[in-house]
Amino acid sequence: MSIARRVTMRRLLGTGAATLAFSAALASVASATDCPGGKGWQDGGSYKPGTGAGSKTETDRCEFSLDGKNFFASVKVDDLNLKPTDDGKVHVKVRAAGDASTCTASLASYRAHGPTFATSGEQVFHDFDTVTVKAGSVDSLDISIPDLGCYAQIDLYRGNTKFDGQLDAKDGLPHGDLPKGPDHPVIKDKLIAAWNGGTKDCTATPPTTPPATPPASETTPPASESTPPASESTPPASESTPPASETPGTGTPTPSASESTTAPAVPTPNGGGDNLAETGASSNTPLIAGGAAVLLAGGAGIVLATRRRKASRA
Repeated sequence: MSIARRVTMRRLLGTGAATLAFSAALASVASATDCPGGKGWQDGGSYKPGTGAGSKTETDRCEFSLDGKNFFASVKVDDLNLKPTDDGKVHVKVRAAGDASTCTASLASYRAHGPTFATSGEQVFHDFDTVTVKAGSVDSLDISIPDLGCYAQIDLYRGNTKFDGQLDAKDGLPHGDLPKGPDHPVIKDKLIAAWNGGTKDCTATPPTTPPATPPASETTPPASESTPPASESTPPASESTPPASETPGTGTPTPSASESTTAPAVPTPNGGGDNLAETGASSNTPLIAGGAAVLLAGGAGIVLATRRRKASRA
Protein backbone atom coordinates (compact mmCIF):
# COMPACT_ATOMS: atom_id res chain seq x y z
CA MET A 1 0.00 0.00 0.00
CA SER A 2 1.37 3.43 -0.92
CA ILE A 3 2.19 6.08 1.69
CA ALA A 4 -0.67 8.31 0.46
CA ARG A 5 -3.19 5.50 0.87
CA ARG A 6 -1.91 4.67 4.35
CA VAL A 7 -2.25 8.33 5.37
CA THR A 8 -5.77 8.47 3.94
CA MET A 9 -6.81 5.29 5.75
CA ARG A 10 -5.36 6.58 9.04
CA ARG A 11 -7.33 9.80 8.71
CA LEU A 12 -10.57 7.94 7.95
CA LEU A 13 -10.05 5.62 10.91
CA GLY A 14 -9.23 8.56 13.13
CA THR A 15 -12.42 10.42 12.17
CA GLY A 16 -14.57 7.33 12.72
CA ALA A 17 -12.97 6.54 16.08
CA ALA A 18 -13.43 10.11 17.28
CA THR A 19 -17.10 10.00 16.33
CA LEU A 20 -17.67 6.69 18.09
CA ALA A 21 -15.92 8.04 21.18
CA PHE A 22 -18.97 10.17 22.00
CA SER A 23 -21.39 7.23 22.30
CA ALA A 24 -18.96 5.11 24.33
CA ALA A 25 -18.08 7.96 26.65
CA LEU A 26 -21.73 8.80 27.28
CA ALA A 27 -22.31 5.25 28.52
CA SER A 28 -19.44 5.48 30.99
CA VAL A 29 -20.42 5.98 34.63
CA ALA A 30 -16.93 5.89 36.16
CA SER A 31 -15.61 9.13 37.60
CA ALA A 32 -12.11 9.82 38.82
CA THR A 33 -13.09 12.69 41.08
CA ASP A 34 -15.82 15.26 41.55
CA CYS A 35 -13.56 17.99 40.17
CA PRO A 36 -15.79 20.68 38.63
CA GLY A 37 -15.32 22.24 35.22
CA GLY A 38 -15.94 21.15 31.67
CA LYS A 39 -18.84 23.53 31.07
CA GLY A 40 -19.94 24.31 27.54
CA TRP A 41 -18.71 21.17 25.78
CA GLN A 42 -22.22 20.11 24.79
CA ASP A 43 -21.94 22.72 22.01
CA GLY A 44 -18.90 21.01 20.47
CA GLY A 45 -15.14 21.44 20.50
CA SER A 46 -12.10 19.34 21.32
CA TYR A 47 -8.43 19.41 22.22
CA LYS A 48 -6.11 18.55 19.32
CA PRO A 49 -3.09 16.29 19.46
CA GLY A 50 -0.06 18.21 20.63
CA THR A 51 3.15 17.90 22.54
CA GLY A 52 3.84 17.25 26.20
CA ALA A 53 6.56 17.32 28.78
CA GLY A 54 8.61 14.41 27.55
CA SER A 55 9.59 12.15 24.69
CA LYS A 56 6.67 10.28 23.21
CA THR A 57 6.82 6.50 23.62
CA GLU A 58 5.75 4.82 20.40
CA THR A 59 5.06 1.42 22.01
CA ASP A 60 3.95 0.56 25.48
CA ARG A 61 2.57 -2.30 27.55
CA CYS A 62 -0.94 -0.77 27.39
CA GLU A 63 -3.41 -0.32 24.57
CA PHE A 64 -5.92 2.52 24.47
CA SER A 65 -9.32 3.30 22.98
CA LEU A 66 -11.47 6.42 22.75
CA ASP A 67 -14.55 4.55 21.53
CA GLY A 68 -14.34 1.46 23.77
CA LYS A 69 -14.09 -0.86 20.76
CA ASN A 70 -10.95 -0.19 18.75
CA PHE A 71 -7.73 -0.39 20.79
CA PHE A 72 -4.47 1.03 19.53
CA ALA A 73 -0.93 1.69 20.64
CA SER A 74 -0.11 5.24 21.72
CA VAL A 75 0.66 6.49 18.23
CA LYS A 76 -2.96 5.88 17.15
CA VAL A 77 -4.42 7.65 20.18
CA ASP A 78 -2.16 10.61 19.44
CA ASP A 79 -3.83 11.02 16.04
CA LEU A 80 -7.32 11.53 17.51
CA ASN A 81 -8.93 14.60 18.98
CA LEU A 82 -9.88 14.23 22.64
CA LYS A 83 -13.59 15.03 22.82
CA PRO A 84 -15.28 15.58 26.20
CA THR A 85 -18.76 14.23 26.81
CA ASP A 86 -21.70 16.31 28.01
CA ASP A 87 -20.54 15.99 31.61
CA GLY A 88 -17.31 17.86 30.81
CA LYS A 89 -15.11 14.77 31.17
CA VAL A 90 -12.93 12.70 28.87
CA HIS A 91 -12.76 8.91 28.95
CA VAL A 92 -9.94 6.68 27.71
CA LYS A 93 -10.31 2.90 27.83
CA VAL A 94 -7.19 0.92 28.80
CA ARG A 95 -6.21 -2.73 28.48
CA ALA A 96 -2.94 -4.64 28.74
CA ALA A 97 -1.16 -5.51 25.52
CA GLY A 98 -1.38 -9.10 24.35
CA ASP A 99 2.04 -10.07 25.71
CA ALA A 100 1.78 -8.12 28.98
CA SER A 101 0.51 -9.38 32.34
CA THR A 102 -0.36 -5.89 33.62
CA CYS A 103 -0.05 -2.26 32.59
CA THR A 104 -0.34 1.04 34.48
CA ALA A 105 -1.32 4.36 32.91
CA SER A 106 -2.48 7.78 34.07
CA LEU A 107 -4.38 10.70 32.60
CA ALA A 108 -4.04 14.26 33.95
CA SER A 109 -5.53 17.64 33.01
CA TYR A 110 -4.16 21.13 33.71
CA ARG A 111 -5.23 24.71 33.14
CA ALA A 112 -2.49 26.45 31.19
CA HIS A 113 -1.35 29.94 30.17
CA GLY A 114 -1.34 29.17 26.45
CA PRO A 115 -2.77 26.81 23.81
CA THR A 116 0.46 24.82 23.32
CA PHE A 117 2.95 23.15 25.61
CA ALA A 118 5.57 25.72 24.66
CA THR A 119 3.31 28.57 25.89
CA SER A 120 1.62 26.70 28.77
CA GLY A 121 3.85 28.17 31.50
CA GLU A 122 3.43 26.80 35.03
CA GLN A 123 0.30 24.73 34.71
CA VAL A 124 -2.50 24.60 37.30
CA PHE A 125 -3.48 21.06 38.31
CA HIS A 126 -7.10 20.25 37.43
CA ASP A 127 -7.82 16.49 37.61
CA PHE A 128 -6.13 13.08 37.55
CA ASP A 129 -6.90 9.37 37.24
CA THR A 130 -4.75 6.24 37.12
CA VAL A 131 -5.46 2.56 36.50
CA THR A 132 -3.53 -0.72 36.64
CA VAL A 133 -5.04 -3.31 34.32
CA LYS A 134 -4.42 -7.05 34.29
CA ALA A 135 -4.32 -9.16 31.15
CA GLY A 136 -7.79 -9.79 29.75
CA SER A 137 -9.37 -6.84 31.63
CA VAL A 138 -10.42 -3.37 30.51
CA ASP A 139 -10.55 -0.26 32.69
CA SER A 140 -11.18 3.42 32.08
CA LEU A 141 -9.36 6.67 32.76
CA ASP A 142 -11.95 9.39 33.44
CA ILE A 143 -11.07 13.00 34.27
CA SER A 144 -12.73 16.38 34.32
CA ILE A 145 -11.30 19.06 32.05
CA PRO A 146 -11.44 22.89 32.18
CA ASP A 147 -14.39 24.79 30.77
CA LEU A 148 -14.73 25.13 27.02
CA GLY A 149 -12.32 27.71 25.60
CA CYS A 150 -9.86 27.58 28.50
CA TYR A 151 -6.22 26.89 27.72
CA ALA A 152 -5.51 23.32 28.77
CA GLN A 153 -2.86 20.61 28.72
CA ILE A 154 -3.94 16.93 28.92
CA ASP A 155 -1.34 14.18 29.23
CA LEU A 156 -1.63 10.40 28.92
CA TYR A 157 1.44 8.69 30.36
CA ARG A 158 2.83 5.50 31.86
CA GLY A 159 3.00 4.94 35.61
CA ASN A 160 0.87 6.32 38.45
CA THR A 161 2.80 9.44 39.50
CA LYS A 162 0.52 12.39 40.19
CA PHE A 163 2.27 15.57 39.03
CA ASP A 164 0.34 18.06 41.15
CA GLY A 165 3.06 19.65 43.26
CA GLN A 166 1.75 18.05 46.47
CA LEU A 167 4.96 16.26 47.37
CA ASP A 168 3.94 15.67 51.00
CA ALA A 169 0.49 14.21 50.19
CA LYS A 170 -0.15 10.88 51.88
CA ASP A 171 -2.70 9.20 49.65
CA GLY A 172 -0.72 6.13 48.63
CA LEU A 173 0.46 7.61 45.31
CA PRO A 174 3.83 8.99 44.27
CA HIS A 175 3.69 12.75 43.64
CA GLY A 176 5.79 15.04 41.46
CA ASP A 177 6.28 18.69 40.58
CA LEU A 178 3.81 20.67 38.54
CA PRO A 179 4.80 20.92 34.87
CA LYS A 180 6.08 24.31 33.71
CA GLY A 181 6.18 24.02 29.98
CA PRO A 182 9.56 23.40 28.36
CA ASP A 183 11.27 25.13 31.29
CA HIS A 184 10.45 22.30 33.69
CA PRO A 185 9.15 19.09 32.00
CA VAL A 186 8.12 16.40 34.47
CA ILE A 187 6.65 13.45 32.53
CA LYS A 188 9.61 13.13 30.16
CA ASP A 189 9.95 9.69 28.50
CA LYS A 190 6.80 8.32 30.18
CA LEU A 191 4.58 10.39 27.87
CA ILE A 192 2.20 8.37 25.67
CA ALA A 193 0.03 11.14 24.16
CA ALA A 194 -0.78 14.79 24.80
CA TRP A 195 -3.54 17.20 23.82
CA ASN A 196 -3.59 21.03 23.95
CA GLY A 197 -6.00 23.81 23.05
CA GLY A 198 -8.16 26.67 24.19
CA THR A 199 -8.59 30.38 23.50
CA LYS A 200 -8.36 32.07 26.92
CA ASP A 201 -6.36 31.93 30.14
CA CYS A 202 -8.38 30.42 33.03
CA THR A 203 -5.52 29.78 35.45
CA ALA A 204 -6.59 32.60 37.78
CA THR A 205 -10.26 31.60 37.73
CA PRO A 206 -11.33 28.82 40.12
CA PRO A 207 -13.35 26.01 38.55
CA THR A 208 -17.08 26.60 38.50
CA THR A 209 -18.94 24.63 41.14
CA PRO A 210 -22.72 24.05 41.22
CA PRO A 211 -24.39 24.98 44.55
CA ALA A 212 -24.02 22.15 47.05
CA THR A 213 -27.37 22.81 48.69
CA PRO A 214 -30.52 24.54 47.40
CA PRO A 215 -31.45 27.93 48.88
CA ALA A 216 -33.14 27.90 52.25
CA SER A 217 -36.34 29.22 50.71
CA GLU A 218 -36.65 25.98 48.74
CA THR A 219 -35.99 23.58 51.61
CA THR A 220 -37.72 25.27 54.55
CA PRO A 221 -41.37 26.33 54.16
CA PRO A 222 -42.31 29.69 55.68
CA ALA A 223 -43.64 29.71 59.21
CA SER A 224 -47.08 30.73 58.00
CA GLU A 225 -47.33 27.42 56.08
CA SER A 226 -45.94 25.07 58.73
CA THR A 227 -47.72 26.52 61.79
CA PRO A 228 -51.44 27.38 61.53
CA PRO A 229 -52.50 30.70 63.09
CA ALA A 230 -53.81 30.67 66.66
CA SER A 231 -57.28 31.59 65.46
CA GLU A 232 -57.45 28.30 63.54
CA SER A 233 -55.91 25.95 66.13
CA THR A 234 -57.67 27.28 69.28
CA PRO A 235 -61.45 27.87 69.08
CA PRO A 236 -62.83 30.93 70.92
CA ALA A 237 -64.20 30.45 74.45
CA SER A 238 -67.72 31.16 73.26
CA GLU A 239 -67.54 28.10 70.97
CA SER A 240 -65.71 25.65 73.24
CA THR A 241 -67.70 26.27 76.48
CA PRO A 242 -71.52 26.10 76.17
CA PRO A 243 -73.59 28.53 78.29
CA ALA A 244 -74.88 27.36 81.68
CA SER A 245 -78.45 27.13 80.39
CA GLU A 246 -77.31 24.56 77.79
CA THR A 247 -75.12 22.42 80.08
CA PRO A 248 -76.42 18.81 79.96
CA GLY A 249 -77.02 16.72 83.09
CA THR A 250 -79.33 19.13 84.93
CA GLY A 251 -82.98 18.08 84.79
CA THR A 252 -84.29 21.61 85.19
CA PRO A 253 -82.69 24.70 83.73
CA THR A 254 -81.35 27.03 86.38
CA PRO A 255 -83.57 30.11 86.47
CA SER A 256 -81.99 33.48 86.33
CA ALA A 257 -82.20 35.94 89.20
CA SER A 258 -85.12 37.79 87.63
CA GLU A 259 -87.06 34.50 87.29
CA SER A 260 -86.46 33.28 90.88
CA THR A 261 -87.39 36.54 92.63
CA THR A 262 -90.53 37.40 90.70
CA ALA A 263 -93.81 36.72 92.57
CA PRO A 264 -96.17 34.19 90.96
CA ALA A 265 -99.04 35.60 88.98
CA VAL A 266 -102.52 35.70 90.63
CA PRO A 267 -104.94 33.23 88.97
CA THR A 268 -107.59 34.84 86.87
CA PRO A 269 -111.12 33.81 87.89
CA ASN A 270 -112.76 31.46 85.46
CA GLY A 271 -109.56 31.51 83.44
CA GLY A 272 -109.07 28.81 80.86
CA GLY A 273 -105.48 27.96 82.04
CA ASP A 274 -106.39 26.99 85.67
CA ASN A 275 -108.03 23.60 85.10
CA LEU A 276 -106.32 20.74 87.01
CA ALA A 277 -105.97 18.07 84.43
CA GLU A 278 -104.91 15.35 86.90
CA THR A 279 -108.17 15.51 89.13
CA GLY A 280 -110.82 16.83 86.77
CA ALA A 281 -111.58 19.77 89.15
CA SER A 282 -111.15 23.44 88.75
CA SER A 283 -110.63 26.48 90.94
CA ASN A 284 -114.52 26.88 91.31
CA THR A 285 -115.01 23.49 92.98
CA PRO A 286 -114.80 24.73 96.65
CA LEU A 287 -117.51 27.35 96.07
CA ILE A 288 -119.93 24.82 94.62
CA ALA A 289 -119.29 22.36 97.46
CA GLY A 290 -119.95 25.07 100.07
CA GLY A 291 -123.25 26.03 98.49
CA ALA A 292 -124.37 22.41 98.44
CA ALA A 293 -123.55 22.02 102.16
CA VAL A 294 -125.67 25.12 103.02
CA LEU A 295 -128.67 23.79 101.10
CA LEU A 296 -128.32 20.36 102.75
CA ALA A 297 -128.23 21.90 106.24
CA GLY A 298 -131.27 24.05 105.46
CA GLY A 299 -133.26 21.06 104.21
CA ALA A 300 -132.37 19.03 107.31
CA GLY A 301 -133.60 21.88 109.56
CA ILE A 302 -136.96 22.10 107.73
CA VAL A 303 -137.49 18.35 108.07
CA LEU A 304 -136.73 18.48 111.79
CA ALA A 305 -139.10 21.42 112.40
CA THR A 306 -141.93 19.71 110.57
CA ARG A 307 -141.58 16.56 112.64
CA ARG A 308 -141.66 18.58 115.93
CA ARG A 309 -144.90 20.32 114.86
CA LYS A 310 -146.62 17.02 114.12
CA ALA A 311 -145.61 15.62 117.46
CA SER A 312 -146.94 18.60 119.42
CA ARG A 313 -150.32 18.40 117.69
CA ALA A 314 -150.71 14.78 118.55
